[in-house]
Amino acid sequence: MGTVQIVTTVLAAAITLVAVVLAVRAVRTMVSVIRLGQPDPTRFPDKGTRAKRMLVETVGHTRMLKWSVVGAAHWFVMVAFIVLSLLVLEAYFEVVDPQDGLPVVGGWALYGLVTELIGVFGLAGILVLIAIRLANRPTRAKGRSRFTGSTMWQGYFVEWVIVGVLICGFLIRGFKAATGHLEWPTWAAPVSHALGDVLPASEAGLSITAAVKIVISMTWLIMIALNVTMGVAWHRFAAFFNIFFKRDPGRPAGSGLGGLRPMMSAGKPLDFEQADPDKDQFGVAAVEQFTWKGLLDFTTCTECGRCQSQCPAWNTGKPLSPKLLVLSLRDHAYAKAPYLLAGDDHSKVDALALAESQRPLIGGAEEQGVIDPDVLWSCTTCGACVEQCPVDIEHVDHIVDMRRYQVLIESNFPSEAGIMLRNLESKGNPWGAPPNTREDWTKGLDFEVPRVTDGGEFEYLFWVGCAGAFEDRAKKTTRAVATLLQQAGVSFAILGEGETCTGDPARRLGNEFVFQMLAQQNVETLTEAGVTKIVASCPHCFNTLGNEYSQLGLKVEVVHHTQLLAELVASGKLTPVQPVDGGITYHDPCYLGRHNRVFTPPREILQNAGALTEMPRNSERSFCCGAGGARMWMEERIGKRINTERVEEALATGAKTIAVGCPFCYTMIGDGVTGKGAADEVEVVDVATVLLRSVKAEA
Repeated sequence: MGTVQIVTTVLAAAITLVAVVLAVRAVRTMVSVIRLGQPDPTRFPDKGTRAKRMLVETVGHTRMLKWSVVGAAHWFVMVAFIVLSLLVLEAYFEVVDPQDGLPVVGGWALYGLVTELIGVFGLAGILVLIAIRLANRPTRAKGRSRFTGSTMWQGYFVEWVIVGVLICGFLIRGFKAATGHLEWPTWAAPVSHALGDVLPASEAGLSITAAVKIVISMTWLIMIALNVTMGVAWHRFAAFFNIFFKRDPGRPAGSGLGGLRPMMSAGKPLDFEQADPDKDQFGVAAVEQFTWKGLLDFTTCTECGRCQSQCPAWNTGKPLSPKLLVLSLRDHAYAKAPYLLAGDDHSKVDALALAESQRPLIGGAEEQGVIDPDVLWSCTTCGACVEQCPVDIEHVDHIVDMRRYQVLIESNFPSEAGIMLRNLESKGNPWGAPPNTREDWTKGLDFEVPRVTDGGEFEYLFWVGCAGAFEDRAKKTTRAVATLLQQAGVSFAILGEGETCTGDPARRLGNEFVFQMLAQQNVETLTEAGVTKIVASCPHCFNTLGNEYSQLGLKVEVVHHTQLLAELVASGKLTPVQPVDGGITYHDPCYLGRHNRVFTPPREILQNAGALTEMPRNSERSFCCGAGGARMWMEERIGKRINTERVEEALATGAKTIAVGCPFCYTMIGDGVTGKGAADEVEVVDVATVLLRSVKAEA
């Protein structure tokens, strides 16, 4: 061993020891912070399914590849990080002996070829990601970007470390080729041999380069160990766990986000009949009241901003960014952690942690709140953030949990939503319409609509919904659906006055008590009626009945009216013949599309009725109408109206008909078209109305 090798060996050993000690301390800190969260036993069953889903999402990059070039580049970088970690290990042998290499596999030509290719594509991938980050960096001229609010220096640091490590890897092999110590033929390591032709035959250069590679790698480890909130680096490890512990791993792939998590206390669903506000947890009032999975979510955030770029609130100038919300909660959790971990003795807790412990979770700038109320109430629960997140962070559940405490304990929420809640409690619908008018939509139809109370047999219960029963525009959809079912010979019935609101707006607002009251009433009604199949014309009802009433023990098959109508068209029971003039564009409702993955049926119907032109943001990337999350009953006072943004996109297609599949979307898109002065030129109608017109033309 020469002098150079002695120096490089000592240097490599010293910096590695420091890095390992700091990394172990950092991991222990992170684990202790995550364990501060509340229990959540639902995350542990179905370990085999969870492992399979985690491998599919990570190895297959199923979420990242939605972003095409970005996803492909990131996949090569991920593979390079994992596989080429072996080359970092090999560098320890090379600083000691320039002629040495990795034991066993080091001499295999296949190993040389695979690592060579991964190195080339990994280097190309990271350079692409650097270029994308630079092109999208937030500036005053460009305004908001998906990287706005991200800690940019951390991203640049991580990316250039990867570049440095990969370049050092090729230089080491080049020096080996120059000195005649490279184990593999040219076909297995073409880049390395090419470098060997231009590099000097220097064993000292080889050991020094190997030492530099180790120093770069360990500097990276030291840096992230000193910054436990450095999600852009730590997600490489935390993402596997976060995806493994995602909720509902058994839901079929591509089945959507599903329902909200029930309100939990001490790891169990809260029973309102026995709940005690002094003992039980009502929503989330402090960061440690999130579950441990919530704290793992915050830790895992990569700061990539994909959620931010898709968020309708952020895109229309509102203060909500799902990314910034998660980062605020993450930074608060780790800053408050010393206070929480100290137990009852806070005498040795530093001043910063003590100050952090006094901050309210929800509060304005004057109160030094972690999350501003305008941020909390801007959310439409559209699910775009969850859909796009590559590491399965559950933003919507966390937002609703914080809303639950504000509504149930603090009674602190937008005043106009209070009217909606009072209407739900007193009238069973958010508009406050008399319950005895629920069947008024049937007046004027040329056939009798069967009622469950009539006692006859029926295959489907037609769940009309509050909007379908009381809102003038939505009544048109209700009549169209009923008429089409009658023409197709489908056996169906309605509950009439026996139907009440499913409770969706109350639950999304955060009033779990009102939701439970309405849901229990509906479950009893449906059970007594012996209902086994439901067709719903409102995606919010469809989602609540199908995904959330099962939490209360109801097991029924629920379909959206576009699904059933598409089946009737496919089977020949309904035949559209008259095309729609002027072309059609379709707006995907969030709770039908993104939440439940119903994309194809409405399009199949529309394609039979005219030329369909897609908006740029469609299907899983559809842009929200602005009405979800109980926002239908809250005024939009900040930034641009969300429905205006969506209507501008729809009008830009040139289509004369904007088709919708949701009564809320019907109202919001319709109001937006009117607001743009285009009501005389463009019509907003439900998919069912489009089909009915086409079928009636034949009759």
